Amino acid sequence: MIARKTAFSVALALVFSGCTQTGEIALGGITAIRTACPAVAVPTATGDVTLFSPESSQDQSALDVTALITNVRSTCTDVGENVQTVVTFDVRARRTDAGAARDVVLPYFITVLQGGTAVVAKRIGHVDVHFDAGQERSSTTGQATANVVRSAATLPPETRKLLVKIRKAGGEDAAVDPLSRPEIRQAVQRATFEALVGFQLTDAQLKYNATR
Repeated sequence: MIARKTAFSVALALVFSGCTQTGEIALGGITAIRTACPAVAVPTATGDVTLFSPESSQDQSALDVTALITNVRSTCTDVGENVQTVVTFDVRARRTDAGAARDVVLPYFITVLQGGTAVVAKRIGHVDVHFDAGQERSSTTGQATANVVRSAATLPPETRKLLVKIRKAGGEDAAVDPLSRPEIRQAVQRATFEALVGFQLTDAQLKYNATR
């Protein structure tokens, strides 16, 4: 499972790196390539789910099914104004009663987050985990799509100009990190998006994950 970092730490890491491309420092300025592809992660406490039978109990004796999201990967199409990211993940599940054949439907979500706090889109999907008779473990694959508007994920020209400005040794701004300026940090944060995927949990399930 991919643990979610804080949004702004992701923002700083992605200032000019985007999905898979990297940048470099050259001639005293920052030169790199940045894409509009969002960072992909699983929010803390939503990467696994525990079902009890009866639902009102959380005793170990009532444990029914556990499942987790793993092997999260993404493919981003960074072409056009609408940047689309397809997120694929595996769901691995285990049940305590390996009796008759059974299907378990698990809801999941994909959320597009801007600047670490603003939810700009959310969709709910479902994965169906099938257990054959006598089978204790099973797995399946889920898929979700996130869309980001390129113009919203693009740094303003004036911000980019300040970031890539060549700084000569001995100059007044040579040792000044441009990201230390609040207006630049805010611009980078606004242009940073995350695609977050996890199980759509009830309040009780979230509490269980957070306190166990």
